[in-house]
Amino acid sequence: PLLNSYRNLMDARGRPMVVLHKSNPNSSGGVDVLDRLVVDLSPLRLPEEFLRVELELKEKVMKEMNLEGGLKIDDENDVDENADDEESEGNEPILDLGLSDDSWENRPIYQLPPYSLSWEVSRQEGKQLGKYVGEVFDIPEKKATASKKPKGVKPGKGRRHGGYGIG
Repeated sequence: PLLNSYRNLMDARGRPMVVLHKSNPNSSGGVDVLDRLVVDLSPLRLPEEFLRVELELKEKVMKEMNLEGGLKIDDENDVDENADDEESEGNEPILDLGLSDDSWENRPIYQLPPYSLSWEVSRQEGKQLGKYVGEVFDIPEKKATASKKPKGVKPGKGRRHGGYGIG
């Protein structure tokens, strides 16, 4: 339920969803367990642009993060895993899942399929990569303004109860 709520929030903002799935080190018995960073592009609601955004994101990550071979990029949406990038560029797949173009504009996000990219990374690399991808897509919220409540006033104390230094 929490992941769906976050996906709804990102859909309302029109930003991709970036999530770091932490693996349990006790389940595999080793310390060298890789986490999975997942970027879901479906909240952008631009199915004809997903492949272009995916390729640009991969290129930026490889350039900026200097992750040559350090990351295993796993595309969950590739139909043919043995196809080269050049072959997939010329042959742009359209997400044909029985949805019309209107569906991507009008349907709620939970009725639309995810279009996810994922990387298997260490915890530290995952955090750095998540921050970088968040900055690329301008995902972080701006800082909230400070409270207007006077300092030193305990919760639940109002003027009637002497909470503002009266009596």
